[in-house]
Amino acid sequence: MLKKKHKIPLDKFIEYCLYDKKNGYYMTKDPFGVNGDFTTSPNISRLFSEMMAIWTISFWKSLGSPKKFNLIELGGGNGEMMRIMIESFKKFPYFLKCCNIIIYEKSPALIEKQKLNINFKNITWKKNFLKINKLPSIFLANEFFDAIPIKQFFKNSNNWYEKLVQKENDKKFNFTKKKIDILKLEKKLKFKISYKQNFIEYSPLGFKYLKNISNTIKKNKGGLLIIDYGYNTKKINNTLKALYKKNYSKVLDNVCKSDITYNINFHLIQKFIDNSDRLNINYTTQRKFLTNLGIFQRAEILSKDKRFSEKADIFYRLKRLTNDSEMGKLFKVMLIKNSENKFQIGFK
Repeated sequence: MLKKKHKIPLDKFIEYCLYDKKNGYYMTKDPFGVNGDFTTSPNISRLFSEMMAIWTISFWKSLGSPKKFNLIELGGGNGEMMRIMIESFKKFPYFLKCCNIIIYEKSPALIEKQKLNINFKNITWKKNFLKINKLPSIFLANEFFDAIPIKQFFKNSNNWYEKLVQKENDKKFNFTKKKIDILKLEKKLKFKISYKQNFIEYSPLGFKYLKNISNTIKKNKGGLLIIDYGYNTKKINNTLKALYKKNYSKVLDNVCKSDITYNINFHLIQKFIDNSDRLNINYTTQRKFLTNLGIFQRAEILSKDKRFSEKADIFYRLKRLTNDSEMGKLFKVMLIKNSENKFQIGFK
């Protein structure tokens, strides 16, 4: 735990709050679903996971339908998405036979939850996806990157400062700062992240994941599908927030008892990937992505011959996923893949 008056960078504080082995928010509880602090798309409606299954099979075909490939879910939540996806895959036995399913998960508590929920033998759990074999790999990241610790920097009188956290006592934490050389950071990142900015928010670990996954895609073929809440502007915003018992709270309150998260800047991801040759990006909103995959038609089929109350529930949940005032516009979808792969399903 932090010592009194000890100062650490914001990302190290978030890492402790979320992933400390003894106290971390994700390491000690299941925050998903009705009894958790938030509900993800797979827990809102099975239609979401069915669309993910359809998309995955289609993308696999764009890779030449390899006889062996990796399907890697980054952060498996409570296992609900993969459970429904496997149900769908069983209708395509040849695909399922080719599929080497891997879940990358750091939390022992969530791994146990996933194993109970999915109940499928041919899955492996890994805490280091870099150790996977050299097969073509499809990475799925639904609300994964928003759970990765971030750094924040701000400009004041032409000087740049990094945001730190200082412990005053067991219950009180404060934000503080230290002066930094922004050029050193940009040299490390290999692009000018501070250009026309007064504020910077990004995840060094998130960029590390992107780099490692990009290298895997370039070497072995495949793709990374990112679905997350975020925005796509050149201007970087301060989006850091905490959720405690389903309500927003202060980031420095309820330490290790609240989820700390932020909105993904997809323009920043695009900028990062642009530095990597042989890769390209498709991008859209969750509403357009799910609509293009046929989620409304699937809802009609699923609701056929159902009682009115059951139909109403199906379309209420669908509205939460796709309505612009709910998740449809706030959530974005980005596919990073090999340049020669012209796959467009879900994006056009």
